[in-house]
Amino acid sequence: MERSTIERLKALFGKSFLGYEELRPFLERIGYQGACEIPAINYPLEDLEKYAQDYILVLGIPGITIRSLREVFGIDPDVSEPCFYNQDWYMQESFIDTSLETKWYLLKKEVVNESRAVMPDTLIAQHYAFPSAILCAYTFFAYYCKNNDHLWWHDFVWCCDTDHNGDRIYVGKYHDVDGVNKNGFSIHRHLALRDCYAAINVI
Repeated sequence: MERSTIERLKALFGKSFLGYEELRPFLERIGYQGACEIPAINYPLEDLEKYAQDYILVLGIPGITIRSLREVFGIDPDVSEPCFYNQDWYMQESFIDTSLETKWYLLKKEVVNESRAVMPDTLIAQHYAFPSAILCAYTFFAYYCKNNDHLWWHDFVWCCDTDHNGDRIYVGKYHDVDGVNKNGFSIHRHLALRDCYAAINVI
């Protein structure tokens, strides 16, 4: 990609531009040894200009998974931050072994206020396009390594992934506002109602 294009994008997005050079602190932290040919931008310039204030433009690099990120960043904030929240329910789920394509991604820095407390199926019907869990995790840790700042500090983000039961994945909320839980990038699933959920009476 032409250097002039990179410089223009850096000017547009500021600290929210995560190209190959900006990813270096993150890639060094995870010990990434692969080579990456920087692809052409897969968005029209007018879209980039439109979304630059509210979105992150990040270069996806293949081979990095939630599993590999967890191995590097760990699950104990008393040892090192940022880290993952200490839970292991997802370790046998296939979505933690997927990685990104070698292309550019645009994802929003802040949740959409109108989407708060709205069920994901309703949001999908309203044409929201959910990111993958790996895109959120990858961007969260890469953004922190470059800017020393957290994304989605108190908010969860719906993802396009589901677990083996079809329950939707949501991630984020690094800090518990009530101070009950330790810091950590969270990965949860939203349990859908099925026949095994029922009631009994007490007399």
